[in-house]
Amino acid sequence: MNNNWYDTQSWYAPLNPDQQGEPGVSEKKATAETKAKSGRSVSKRRKTKKKGLTPAKIAGLILLLLLVIAGTSIAFRQLGSGSDAVLFDDTGEIPDDPESFFKQYYEAVEGGSMKVNVPAVEVRPAFTIEMQPSDGEELSLQDLYERCAPTIVSISAYQEGKMGYSWGSGVVISGDGLILTNCHVLDDCDSAVVTLPNGIEYDALLVGADAISDVALLKIEASGLSVAELGDSNQLRVGDRVAAIGNPLGETFRNTLTDGIISAIERGMNYEGRSMTLLQTNTAINEGNSGGALFNLQGQVIGITNMKMMSSYSSIEGIGFAIPSSTVCTVVNALVRDGEVKGRPSIGITVGAIPDTAKEKYTLPDGLYVMDVSDGSDAKEKGIKKGDVITAVNGTPVTTTNEISDIKNALQVGDTIVLTVWRDGESMDISVVLVDTNKIYG
Repeated sequence: MNNNWYDTQSWYAPLNPDQQGEPGVSEKKATAETKAKSGRSVSKRRKTKKKGLTPAKIAGLILLLLLVIAGTSIAFRQLGSGSDAVLFDDTGEIPDDPESFFKQYYEAVEGGSMKVNVPAVEVRPAFTIEMQPSDGEELSLQDLYERCAPTIVSISAYQEGKMGYSWGSGVVISGDGLILTNCHVLDDCDSAVVTLPNGIEYDALLVGADAISDVALLKIEASGLSVAELGDSNQLRVGDRVAAIGNPLGETFRNTLTDGIISAIERGMNYEGRSMTLLQTNTAINEGNSGGALFNLQGQVIGITNMKMMSSYSSIEGIGFAIPSSTVCTVVNALVRDGEVKGRPSIGITVGAIPDTAKEKYTLPDGLYVMDVSDGSDAKEKGIKKGDVITAVNGTPVTTTNEISDIKNALQVGDTIVLTVWRDGESMDISVVLVDTNKIYG
């Protein structure tokens, strides 16, 4: 779950009503838009009822105002009819039932399992990727573009029997056709086509996809491709200059170059209930950039762009994110070797921060509200259930998902973690064995 009050709804409208397939530029967000493939229902637009500003409604409005976490693939599809969701009951008040409140509050950011149906390669390629030192001479942006643009491809992903497609970017990491992209570009799709900068198209097969890191690897039958070099994201410092190359907003703007700086390192974010540690940049990133590269000025890939911040209520500029090359390197090598990433510990619960409004209304303690407990987890076996509040992990108080993730990620599958659980006014300690993430979410 998100730690903050993010409006994570989305809406796509054509720039020109007479042109099908042109992306809209209003209220776009990543977690919903990655599911907005052709033929699927349009995501909900959240709004408040206009019955006057009661104190409860003002508090509710605050919940809706802030930011949107937006992923940056784009789906070209026919628009359907959306439905409305509000955080109030028919009287304009916050619901008396906490479960109803949290169901609506977290509705758009509940973790959903991505599913990639692109046919898989039968034989895994013999390949490993390594980060290279970032100690070469800095390039001008003109030279960087000339060198690096040939390594960026376009990706179109299709759902069988449906009109439209999902559009994103990819990075060539081997001369014989390994293509790196985001998992959400391929989510719920049955086929994918990779288009090289010269316009030649190839059907793609899936080497592997990892929803937790949002990294996927495709293979095309090609040779002699221009290959991107992976730099070391661990060497980055805030203020380092970077540039992105990708395919924002569709075919018209393929291979667009934008530049900026690294704004933050190890920025903890949550994407559909999954914790991610990302690079933050003010480089312009838009829908369609998903899976493209963030380069240092040595022309090395130090990140894969995958999301940005947006809001339908206020102007937000220059807050984009990329998966660090250190993460990419680990995940890609695991996907090539095993088709999945093994050995990551999971508690098996979906939790979210509790807004002050809910604490006061429902008399809840500081902690994390349990929205779901996964089948196959020891947490479910031990009796943890929806509506519980996790107040501490291994004796350390927790109020954000990053805090609980940091503790969990320092452990291994099979280790035991002690959760302090508040339920109906009473606290208890429950010991839970960590399981492999793939057992639950695979």
